[in-house]
Amino acid sequence: MAKKQRPAGLRGAPIPSGDEIGAAELAGRVAENLRAQRKRRAMSLDELAQLTGVSRAALSQIETRKTNPTISVLWKIASGLGIAFADLIGETRAELSVLRRGEAQPLRSMDGKFESRPLMPASGIPQVEMYELRLAARARHVSEPHGPGTREIVVVLSGTMKMSVGDHSDELGPGDSVVFDANKPHVYENSGGSEARYHNVIVYGR
Repeated sequence: MAKKQRPAGLRGAPIPSGDEIGAAELAGRVAENLRAQRKRRAMSLDELAQLTGVSRAALSQIETRKTNPTISVLWKIASGLGIAFADLIGETRAELSVLRRGEAQPLRSMDGKFESRPLMPASGIPQVEMYELRLAARARHVSEPHGPGTREIVVVLSGTMKMSVGDHSDELGPGDSVVFDANKPHVYENSGGSEARYHNVIVYGR
């Protein structure tokens, strides 16, 4: 019987086995953090589903580690709970935290064309997160609205980006940056013929 081929990653290379290990560890942290947040609020899965817009079945699978949630689902949960994204995927804060490049677990969109890799430990600076974003050629990614008061800064490292927030859109190239309110739907779009890379800083409202 022929061995089943694994899907290619964002850059066309097979996803390494270590990636599966990292995804399992991330799913475990998310499950623990989600359960803790829900219990702290004395909420049922049904109540959490109404608050976040994520189905009860999906939330149950996340809490029992039966699925690896996509970046869009995680954003919905974090926004619904009113917590920082890092509080959902991260570990307990410490006095000194180091994040090695090989330890940073990328989060991917359902279609695999958008990738977000943490650039600072989840236990780093409260209210601030930083990511490296990769967007495949001729691809777009729609991001869920974040919590009230959340702002984003995006710097284009390579390639191009069309940033759309509400009814406003701007074309950006390498070295360009944009700051915007992230509490409304926003779209990253790469119309170029090669992968684009960006740095993304998220600042949560206090």
